[in-house]
Amino acid sequence: MNITESIKYVGVNDHNIDLFEGQYIVPNGMAYNSYVIFGEKIAVMDTVDADFGEQWIENIKRVLNGKTPNYLIVQHMEPDHSSNINLFADTFKDAKIVASKKAFQMMKNFYGNEFLERQIVVGEGDTLDLGGRTLTFVTAPMVHWPEVIVTYDSLDKVLFSADGFGKFGALDVEEDWACEARRYYIGIVGKYGAQVQALLKKASALEIEKICPLHGPVLTENLGYYLNLYNIWSSYGVESEGVLIAYTSVYGNTKKAVMLLADELKALGCPKVVVNDLARCDMAEAVEDAFRYGKLVLATTTYNGDIFPFMREFIEHLTERNFQNRKVGFVENGSWAPMATKVMSEMMSKCKNLEYTETNVKILSAMTEENIAEIKALAKEII
Repeated sequence: MNITESIKYVGVNDHNIDLFEGQYIVPNGMAYNSYVIFGEKIAVMDTVDADFGEQWIENIKRVLNGKTPNYLIVQHMEPDHSSNINLFADTFKDAKIVASKKAFQMMKNFYGNEFLERQIVVGEGDTLDLGGRTLTFVTAPMVHWPEVIVTYDSLDKVLFSADGFGKFGALDVEEDWACEARRYYIGIVGKYGAQVQALLKKASALEIEKICPLHGPVLTENLGYYLNLYNIWSSYGVESEGVLIAYTSVYGNTKKAVMLLADELKALGCPKVVVNDLARCDMAEAVEDAFRYGKLVLATTTYNGDIFPFMREFIEHLTERNFQNRKVGFVENGSWAPMATKVMSEMMSKCKNLEYTETNVKILSAMTEENIAEIKALAKEII
């Protein structure tokens, strides 16, 4: 695949993987992207996952057509991008390794080699002259690891964005970008909104016509759409008007209350109501929905003097990722000693800028007429 006449794609598709980072379901696999950049000298941008080293080397040799690379640029040290550094160095023995100082420290920790005689350390604003093409490096610490750099090619106006603008899914599968990019961003990068905002500010000073991430497709059209979504996500803004109801239910009574609430919201004209059973749904999808919509209702049972485990896990995912700027309501169920609202509100107190509904629903085993009235009042308040 040609990105431009002088930038070639040499990445791989992985359809063997079931869980990315050991936790994210990836039904359409993953892409590990790598690029070859041609000037008078040649640079290879990042490696791929360990399982695809030989295929990656063959991809490089194919586009080099007998030429030899001068540099390997390492933007990010996660093993799905760095596992084949040693293989590259052994294959192309005269090539230099270009990375941040922190990346070389990690290289030694991961692979036992920091390439002292071959390393070129780069930082903010440093450049690499390929002859007729200059690459400029921009530091992106904690997007989403501390050693990360991104790279700007001023000739073709390409931003090599490391894990930024990535998504789940292999490149030989067509699917909506935003859905899997959102789940990827919220799950993996979501904690670091301030750092992403800082990188977006740096990127705004560059003339960018293409974005080449380390996962997912190369972005070549309507870049404003992708940049706008990243701005919303990283500033914890509301992407879509709507309500997420996230719940757990043991014997079905809490579920009945949730379904009534969903019906009431729809009847009142709520543009979007999403209901997630946390015991059965993809947890990452539920977390994605919480960050997508502006309003959230948490509904669960008291369980061992605490809350149901799936709800506790869900809230921990939210607080870990700096959930904020939302309206939140609670529905609790407790047969003899309801504690769920107290526990949930204490957990959510870690979040910034949350507005809580005045109406909360307290069910003692099964719904009563009073509970039905509370649910209707809660729906009106949320709307």
